[in-house]
Order: sequence, then structure tokens, then C-alpha cells
Amino acid sequence: MEQVKAQDLKRIAGIAAADATVESGMRIGMGTGSTARFAIHRIAERIAAGELTGIAVVASSSQAAEECYAVGLSVLALEDPRIGGELDLVIDGADEVDTAGRVTKGGGAALLREKVMAYAASQVAIVVTRDKHVPDLGLTFPVPVEVVPFAAYTVRVALERYGFSVTTRTGSGKMGPLVTDNGNVILDVVFGEPQDVALLESELVEIPGVVEVGLFTRRTFDFFTVEPDGSVALP
Repeated sequence: MEQVKAQDLKRIAGIAAADATVESGMRIGMGTGSTARFAIHRIAERIAAGELTGIAVVASSSQAAEECYAVGLSVLALEDPRIGGELDLVIDGADEVDTAGRVTKGGGAALLREKVMAYAASQVAIVVTRDKHVPDLGLTFPVPVEVVPFAAYTVRVALERYGFSVTTRTGSGKMGPLVTDNGNVILDVVFGEPQDVALLESELVEIPGVVEVGLFTRRTFDFFTVEPDGSVALP
């Protein structure tokens, strides 16, 4: 069967998740990245068509917020009384998914806000292409660690003591490191060999200066995986 272009696969997956999970009256958290972008656009289309009403949206980053604004969706804060710190649904992508259903996120540098939203939500729909499924996390696609700038060097040393390869993520079109929406920097970590990622998630956040790590091991996700031929494996 003929393979579909990568961008079209992301569009198919984003639309499938938005159609299968979003209902009127929901408080929805929108992730950051190209796949979540298509879900944002699909939600806006369904609202315009009169299929959805009373949708309240929280964005995980300035990038996601701009995508929402571009299609006419208003964005609220988690503390807004209409949200009340709780979400019915989050739609997001992932950088990697392992065989136990744990994920790596943060390729768009929004891991902290994405994790806050994930744990504030009743349901998290993860939208990925088949190539994102891997046996073990962190061996090929780096795991991001968000760090306060003052601690960037000491955290890097601590991570290297694990035997990990660590690089500072730089910003596109600017000199120096990328700066997150929270004013922090990102250290990208490659493990080199399989890890106990649940234990590692707990350990790394204990390093002074680490704000959050892009390992998501402690909650259940609903996966929408689009295959190379364009078919979607539903949860």
C-alpha cells in the first residue's frame, strides 16, 4: 500500500483525535507541535460548522496560543474560573512512545507546561505517527531537561555523571541557548543504553536547578497512531 507524506500523516492523526475525543462544553488543553496544530485547526472547523459549542482552550506554549488565535480560538489560563485548574482533555503529540506506553515530550520546549496540563486532565490523547514508537526511550531522540539558567552547568555535570550525552539546545535564528516560555534553558540528553525511565524521571527532578524532565511515565494516555498508509490505530 502506498505511503503517505509525513505532513499528511500528522494531519490525519490530528483530525482523528479531534473528531474522536472532543465534545461540546469541554475544557481542552492543546499541546505544542506540528501534530497538535492540526487538532487545533480541526476543533476550530467543527466549532465554525456548529458541531461544537462551549469549548474552552488552554495552550501549552506561546506557539500553541498563536495557532489558536490564528483560527479564532480564545485561550484561557488554567486559573481562569471557566477552567478552575482542571481539564477534561488534552490533545498533544510525543517525541517517542515506548512499549509500556510511556512517552518523551519536549521537542517543542514546552515540556513543563505540557506536564502540568497532563496531570490536570481527565484524559490525554497522544497523537503520533508510527515511527515515534520505539523499544526504549531516550536512545535516539533526546530527552529534554528544563533547567534554571543559573544551574545549567552544575546540572549538566550531574547528568554527565550518569554517563549520558548532554547538549544545550540552541535557539533558531539567535545566538546562544533556547529560552523557554518560563525563562529557562533546555539540556537535551541521550542515554546511550536503556534506562529505568520511571525511576529516572523521579531522580532527575531532584537535581537542584532542574525544573522538569521530558519523561512522562506516571499517567495513562490514549494513543492515536497513524500508520504509513494513512490508517489510524485508535485507543
